Formats: sequence, C-alpha cells, structure tokens
Amino acid sequence: MGGVTSSIAAKFAFFPPQPPSYTVVADESSSSSSTSEAITEEVEKLYIPEVPRKENVEVVKVRTRRGNEIVGVYVKYHRTTSTMLYSHGNAADLGQMFQLFVELSNRLRLNVMGYDYSGYGQSTGKQPTECNTYADIDAAYKFLKEQYGVKDEQLILYGQSVGSGPTLDLASRIPELQGVVLHSPILSGLRVLYPAKRTYWFDIYKNIDKIGMVKCPVLVIHGTADEVVDVFHGKQLWDLSNLKYEPLWVSGGGHSNLELYPEFIKHLKKFVQTVGKSKVTANGPKKDTVETENQAIPSKESECPTSNASELSADIPEASRNSLDSRLKKSKKSNKPEKSRMSTDHVMFRRRKGLVW
Repeated sequence: MGGVTSSIAAKFAFFPPQPPSYTVVADESSSSSSTSEAITEEVEKLYIPEVPRKENVEVVKVRTRRGNEIVGVYVKYHRTTSTMLYSHGNAADLGQMFQLFVELSNRLRLNVMGYDYSGYGQSTGKQPTECNTYADIDAAYKFLKEQYGVKDEQLILYGQSVGSGPTLDLASRIPELQGVVLHSPILSGLRVLYPAKRTYWFDIYKNIDKIGMVKCPVLVIHGTADEVVDVFHGKQLWDLSNLKYEPLWVSGGGHSNLELYPEFIKHLKKFVQTVGKSKVTANGPKKDTVETENQAIPSKESECPTSNASELSADIPEASRNSLDSRLKKSKKSNKPEKSRMSTDHVMFRRRKGLVW
C-alpha cells in the first residue's frame, strides 16, 4: 500500500526543475577540512559553479536511510548558535534557492542549511516520493547534529509550500526545537485539490494531523491572494498549533513572491530573535500554555517505515494519522478563507502552467 501512495504522490505532487539549474563539482583547490569546529569527520569539498563562491558556504552530499544521496548547502554565520533547516517548495532546486539562503543567513543572523529532495537537482533518486522527502530531511537533520554540533533547541525548521510536509513530519517527532516556520503551507496534498472533510489513506503530507504534535512556537506566513494554496490552509494550521506565534497574512501576497514584501523579513527576523531569547532564558522545560487539548496521540503505525530506525532518537513518537478536521469546528475563531477554494479542474489546469506547490 505504501508503494501505491508513493506512486500517487509522484504523479501529482512533485515537479523538479528539468534540467536542474546547477551542477556540483569537487573543489580540488582547497583541503577537505571543514570550517566548523564541531565537525567530527572529513567532508568532501564541493562547490556549485553556477553560483558565486563564498568562504562561508559549504556544499555537501548526505546519504539518506533510503539509499539516496542528497545535495545540501550550508551557509555559516559568524558568532551564532541558531541554525535554520530550510525545506524548499515544489518547482525549485538549490541553484534557484542559493541566493535566498545567503540573504536569510545575513538578514536573520543565523546559519542556514538548504537541501534538495531525492530526485531534485543533483540529488540522486529516480523519482521523488513523500517517503523519500521524510528520509531526506531526517538525513539533513542528522548531518547538522553530527557534523556541525547543532542541538535541537538551536534549530528552526522552515517549510515552504510542499516543504511544509517534511518539516512538520520532523517537527512532530522532536519536542525541543527552537521554532517552526510554515511558509504558504498545505493542510495536505488532497486538500489542495479538493475540500476533503477527512484524511484518506492515499492522501499525502497530512500536515493537518501532525501540527498538534509540534511542541515549539509556530509561525505561519501566507499570502491572502495565493492562487495555488489558499490562505485557508495557513489559517487552519495556525489555528491548530499548540504554541501560536503571531502569524503574518501578507495582504495581496501570492504563492511565490512573499519574500519581496518588506514585512516578510521584518516579521521573520522578529520571530527568530524572540524564539532565540526564549530558549536562552528558559529555566527548565517549557510548558504548553496554548490550546493543549490539540495534542495528538502518537500512532502505532508509521506512514513511511524506516529501514534504520537508529538514525533518529528511538523515543521520538510518530504523529497521529487521525484527521483533526473535526477540531476546527470547535475553534473559537472562524478563520474563514478570504476567497473560495479552487475547484479540482482549475487547480490541475494551473499546474500544467507551472503553478505548483
């Protein structure tokens, strides 16, 4: 059944740029030692010829538990302990995202790691799948911990559009994250196409069922004029969050242009500073003080069984697969969408034009 789900996901969810926007070559002009003091083993020195070379940027390859080798870009910011792990949107790869990662590192004053999903860019894998993306982000997370010494309480997970899927999957299994940012997120794959009232087994990226397992502050950023993923998705995910941070509903913002609005970086920087200070000044474990009834019950069955469970902590629970749609009816706020949902036919037509989440 898992194979069928992956097949469905590959057909309507993944659109990697073809051809890839970049290549990766070995850097023979420098040694293989890393600039990070916390690194535990040598990493092959690589670079991307299509983007400007920078001393504080490292290009790496990381092997996942599913046997694929993904490409990652690590941007180092001096004198910081916070790190952002960025899961990009659907129709993009590292070559297109590189400059944004550098800008985010400079403006937010933190380290940023972005990576390409299996089957994207120069990452290996014949076909992108939902399960592969879960293994991809787990591998990137493990790499940050082992090679750069990043602790959970120093890590901010950032998921843009379809990247909200692997982001929330990982966030639902790590209780001590510094924060989570959801940028134009989806409730689930099927809900982008159709206003489903429950979660079906063949649906993908069941974010609506996992958001209640996230124990850290959650920032949601969504454009009110998003024609690909309606702002309704972002508002419901924010409503179901346990620890809500003030959301940013970008007036007139679309699906792929929110970074162009001045309030975007201003609000994001405020969030990063706030969660960074809260972790530094915290005395003991943080209590969930907002809507604790939304906590999900761990599931006994994993959506994507792993072949090597030791890659992540054994005591990290799986997120519940039971739908949380019914809980929205009990919410004190209506959070009605600012525009009606698109029909399935309209969404599919827009996809053929390249507007994909």
